This record gives sequence, C-alpha cells and structure tokens, in this order.
Amino acid sequence: MPLGDIKVINRTMIALAFAGLLTGAAFGFLALKNSSPPGEGQVIVTDRPAVGGPFSLIDNTGKRVTDKDYLGHYMLVFFGYTNCPDICPAGLQIMSAALDKLGKRADDIVPIFITLDPARDTQEKMATYVKAFSPKLVGLTGSESDIAATAKAYRVYYQKVSDDNDPKNYTVDHSAIFYLMGKDGKLLAPIPHTNDVDQLVSALDRALS
Repeated sequence: MPLGDIKVINRTMIALAFAGLLTGAAFGFLALKNSSPPGEGQVIVTDRPAVGGPFSLIDNTGKRVTDKDYLGHYMLVFFGYTNCPDICPAGLQIMSAALDKLGKRADDIVPIFITLDPARDTQEKMATYVKAFSPKLVGLTGSESDIAATAKAYRVYYQKVSDDNDPKNYTVDHSAIFYLMGKDGKLLAPIPHTNDVDQLVSALDRALS
C-alpha cells in the first residue's frame, strides 16, 4: 500500500475514533434518559458528556456572537468548511431537511454551521454558503484562535492536509457530528452525521421529548 494511502487511512481512523467516542456517549445518555428507574445496586450516571462551552465568533451577517446569544434556544451545531467536497454539504442538506420535517417543533432550534477553515471561510463566503441550504442556517467563522478554542470545547478533530500537487491548496480532515445543545448551552446529544433525514428527525424527537 502506498505511504500516502496509509496516511489518509490513519487520519480517517482518528476522525472516526473521535466521532465514535462522542456517539457512544450520546446513546448512553439517551438510553439513560428514556430508561425506567434503576433497581437496587444499579449505578446511575447523571452527568452529560463535557462537550461545548463558551465561544465568541462572527456570524454570517458580520455580527460578533457568543454562546450566551443562544441561551434559551436549542442549538444544532455542525462543524466543517465550505470547500468540503462531500460530508459537509450532505450533512447540511440532511440537517435542513430534518428541521423542515420537524415543523413547528424545530422553531426553537437554531441550526449552526461552524467553519474549521477560517482562513478561506470569510463572513461573506459563509453568508453565501449557508443561504444555499436554509435561510435559518447560521454560519460562524472567526480567527484561527477563535475557531481552535471552539473546536477544542466541542472535542472536534480537524487537521489541514496539503495537496502534494499544489502546495497552496489544502483540504481539512475533520470529525463530523451533529451536536444538539440544550437551552442551557449543555450537550443533549451528539448524533452521527451518517443519519439520513428520518433518522435525524427521530433522534431529535427523542432528545427533545
């Protein structure tokens, strides 16, 4: 196997490992939430996974926003970048379609797309990009340090990968998860990006019940 292929596989395995850990935590939390009261001798886990936290970024209208601006609303957060060839546009299409299908239940959910490529994803570019998916979708960008801090808080794996044929060009490897955050800004559930529209609707419906 060529060395380049091995590197790609290793990066993919790392991203999947991050996604797997968070998804496992999600299923554990949802199972606990929907389970009957435990019997004698059972261990109760009440803490949610420590994902999310304060952030300060620029939205697609050019306004500086923080996590406090969304308190009192649910947030459905997805990380990616506008030059992403497949996972990001597919995920945003599913997100938008699922929220449309939820109807009025989605009125209190703010869909948010946070770039992992702030050098190229300016506020203007984010505005054009998110508009193509839904008028409700909020695009957030910021400085490299702003994005790094936000990604760290959400435990998002990402890494620039240079194009061997064009050193000025690059892609961004990253984990891909839908983060449903509660009205208090804390994680309700990380949901796999591999869900289709109906599966995402079902997952949101369970988490919001």
